[in-house]
Amino acid sequence: MATTVVGDVALVIFVSLLLSALARRCGQPAVIGQILTGVLLGPSLLGRLPGHLTTHLFPPAVLPSLTSLAQVAVVVFMFSVGYELDFGAMRGHGRAVPLVATTALAVPMGLGIACVLLYRSGFAAIGEPRDGRSFVLFMGVAMSITAMPVLAAIVRDRGLAGTTVGTVATAVAGTMDVLAWLVLAAALIGTGQARHFSWPVTLLLTGCFVAVMLLGVRPALTAWTSRSRWLVSNLVLVAFVLAMASAWVTATLGLQPVFGGFLAGLTMRARKGVPDADVVRSLDQAGNLLLPLFFIVTGLSLNIGDVRGDALILLALIVIIASAGKLGPAYAASRLSGFQPRQSATIAALVNTRGLTELIALNVGLQAGLIDQRLFTVLVLMALLTTLMTGPLLSLIRPARAPVPAGHAAEQRIGPDQREETADVTGQTVHGDRPEGPE
Repeated sequence: MATTVVGDVALVIFVSLLLSALARRCGQPAVIGQILTGVLLGPSLLGRLPGHLTTHLFPPAVLPSLTSLAQVAVVVFMFSVGYELDFGAMRGHGRAVPLVATTALAVPMGLGIACVLLYRSGFAAIGEPRDGRSFVLFMGVAMSITAMPVLAAIVRDRGLAGTTVGTVATAVAGTMDVLAWLVLAAALIGTGQARHFSWPVTLLLTGCFVAVMLLGVRPALTAWTSRSRWLVSNLVLVAFVLAMASAWVTATLGLQPVFGGFLAGLTMRARKGVPDADVVRSLDQAGNLLLPLFFIVTGLSLNIGDVRGDALILLALIVIIASAGKLGPAYAASRLSGFQPRQSATIAALVNTRGLTELIALNVGLQAGLIDQRLFTVLVLMALLTTLMTGPLLSLIRPARAPVPAGHAAEQRIGPDQREETADVTGQTVHGDRPEGPE
């Protein structure tokens, strides 16, 4: 089986590389190509061809090995998310970040919970009759997550890095990531995953572990690295060990390894420092190498052919709720924070991006037994569709302009859009003496 695992790893990475490049050429983030890798090689497409190719390529005996490698990749990825969170950026824009983050998280979460409670017949029709606390909370989280890493990549690709809009959108996504994972952790408490302890004990132990990591390990690690040259030169290894150890603890508590990876990233980041470039680069490279395995494990749990009839109706409802719950409230909160209409629309389109972070949360729900494979497929398709629409929405909001002739470059260097990007959250532009007018 070792030979099959090695061959599968090579195949998955190769196909993911091709589809990611194709996605980027189409103006989509690379994660779209990675998701499509799982769909292409899984039962949704390749498995429908004669000869049961998916079963031959990925026999049941290799799945535990691929799943373990995928779990390591996700822990490393979640460590990077926590490690690169910039809390300074979250505090640097007045009320904009907390207001937009709270609104764009609470509204879709509330709509998701209401959907479960008011449309029980729709969930029951696809074999999902659950309506307990954990399932309801999980559906709220599934509707409200924003993928900060994917959003940050789109911000860079669209030339928004360093602008007020790009900075605020990234900070909003980071804030929502933290809050959403806290709610998801609460949803898992008391489920079958936390079978070693009762839920009050799990809650107490989890709180103690978080306190030890943030109040004990974090300052100790900062002090130790400031004195030890060996540790400074091996920060990547320290980061990896810390992430894996933390993931083991949270898995033992029944909260899934991803929570441990995220907490380890928050722990290792210096309180007032910046992420170490070597750590960020090395972990990003490790994630890029192994994450395609996560997508194939996800793809093997999908069967898009099952999404028909009642499931198709539920998918349409969920996409509408997830999108409207993000776009409308995020736009309104941005306008209340002082942003211009186009800026507000850009922020709203960006925070509607879900991508990889959503898929990780959905896999957590599937492994915890909170959802079955049919609803899992519906929610993965929702994540794919809402991520796909980000690019076209941004193009509609901010259409590309024709190149400016060289003779007119000086007089047109500062136009309405450039002034808009440098306006602060009160709507005052730094390029002129008067406030921005309406668009």
